[in-house]
Amino acid sequence: MTKADLIQTVAKQGEGMTKKAAAEMVDALFTTVGKVIKKEGRFSYPGFGTWTVRSRKARKGRNPQTGAEIKIKASKTVGFKPAKELKSGL
Repeated sequence: MTKADLIQTVAKQGEGMTKKAAAEMVDALFTTVGKVIKKEGRFSYPGFGTWTVRSRKARKGRNPQTGAEIKIKASKTVGFKPAKELKSGL
């Protein structure tokens, strides 16, 4: 599903909602979720899952073109763990 598909689905489910209003709502939702994850390190939606900030340790890697060893510095990423209800419905 693309962003456009999501907006169209939201607009259809909302009585008399325009695609523009649905797009604003979808954008606001994901902006808010992103801000919460950055600020609190975690966002949970019951029945769907939890997004958390995960730390990756520094490690050694290889340049695939040259085979030379490189250092990959530590970083942070966002991980998702689905809720039991979502996993059992798949």
